[in-house]
Amino acid sequence: MSGHNVWTHKGTFLLAAVGSAVGLGNLWRFPYLTGENGGGAFILVYALTIFAVGIPILIAEIMLGRTSRQSPIMGMRHLTKTHNTSRGWETIGWLGAASAFLILSFYSVVAGWSLHYTWQMLTGSLIGADAETIGAGFNSLLASPGLMTLYHTLFIALSALIVGMGIHKGIEGGLRIIMPALFIILLVVLGYSAVNGDIGAAARFLFTFNLADLSLEGWLQAMGQSFFTLSLGMGAIMAYGAYMSSTASLTRTALAVAFVDTAVALVAGLAIFALVFGAGLETGQGPGLMFVTIPLAFAEMPFGALVGGVFFILVLGAALSSSISLIEPVAAFLVERFDLTRPQSVALMVIASWALGLLTVVSFNLWAEGTIFHTLFGRSAFEFIELLTNIFMPLGGLLIALFAGWALTQSEVAKELGGHDTWFAVWRFLVRFIAPAAVAFVFLRTLPQVEGYWIPAIGALVIVGAFAAGRTFLVNNAQQQ
Repeated sequence: MSGHNVWTHKGTFLLAAVGSAVGLGNLWRFPYLTGENGGGAFILVYALTIFAVGIPILIAEIMLGRTSRQSPIMGMRHLTKTHNTSRGWETIGWLGAASAFLILSFYSVVAGWSLHYTWQMLTGSLIGADAETIGAGFNSLLASPGLMTLYHTLFIALSALIVGMGIHKGIEGGLRIIMPALFIILLVVLGYSAVNGDIGAAARFLFTFNLADLSLEGWLQAMGQSFFTLSLGMGAIMAYGAYMSSTASLTRTALAVAFVDTAVALVAGLAIFALVFGAGLETGQGPGLMFVTIPLAFAEMPFGALVGGVFFILVLGAALSSSISLIEPVAAFLVERFDLTRPQSVALMVIASWALGLLTVVSFNLWAEGTIFHTLFGRSAFEFIELLTNIFMPLGGLLIALFAGWALTQSEVAKELGGHDTWFAVWRFLVRFIAPAAVAFVFLRTLPQVEGYWIPAIGALVIVGAFAAGRTFLVNNAQQQ
């Protein structure tokens, strides 16, 4: 695949992977989990699981992309043929593509809210507003399918425009503007928060080492966060890895991605919670923190309209860098498999995902209750689609770890990792045993949320995956002997 596109600069993959990893969850979920689960104690557990689970699978997923030089689906088809393994391993590519498609459908809706609040902030509409007014404004946004559809359409169209322009002019060019701007804005907001908020209270909330507050559930959340924060198992990293230079260091790049992703989350946490504590507000989890509490904090502070608008541009940029990565795995597959042009493949993927996103739009209003989804699954369409991704992603990550650990030959892994024997042995042990066990644990935690008749189907998928892993192991042993 020598003619395959490669990033113009070695550092672009780092920007792309960080852009994929840094999203809406970094700006509220990780800081909140840290503060609620023992601060520094949670960060320590998270760091350990990032090293033992996140980074090994991140390296594995990049490796599969760079080795195949194709989209996740076509790449896994190529790798199963060249490594004489079961075609069942192609499931990795399909799970990744399905996850990206499903996530984009609802992510675009939620990210679209940041367009609304950017405009509200910059026009000064929220200055001086009280909690009741801002809360009512958020509820009225959710109650308006027309307005939510407009923002959903604008956001997904902007994402499609960037990806449709191509690997170099579109994705690479876009990320080289978006990511540095995102980091600068984050530091500006942090400086503003330090002056106008309570940075000391935010630091105590995030960094006080309190092991007593770290429950078993907190440990499990740290494990889950270490997996989901790096965008593993949804095809984006594998798709971006296919464009990565063969001379770039996998290990150094993976470590840098994990470090920057975590640093952004912690800096964002300091900035956001300094504002929250400075205004004497509660640290609520979820969209309420981002779209009710934060606007309320800015409404009470000097220059709040301007800095609040800049903050929501940051939110928009983080969401945009992630949505770009969600389009690429499916778009690249359509180009390779059906010989479509890039604009055609992007349009096809985005229009389908946009249409599915309308289910999320109406889940907050017209279909808020009493639908077929509530009857069958006990949840809204949005919650059902989100649940599917929470199953597909860990399952995909589990299979990635097993395939990279057992199916790839020692020589090609050693070549990809740069021939460092000690690190090669550590990575191979982690990706073969520790990471799969941890991801399986996260995966099994999802099952109690699923209605009973789904469990046999998912169990069958796990059995198929285990069977394929065992078959690969036997084939490899036979070849080596």
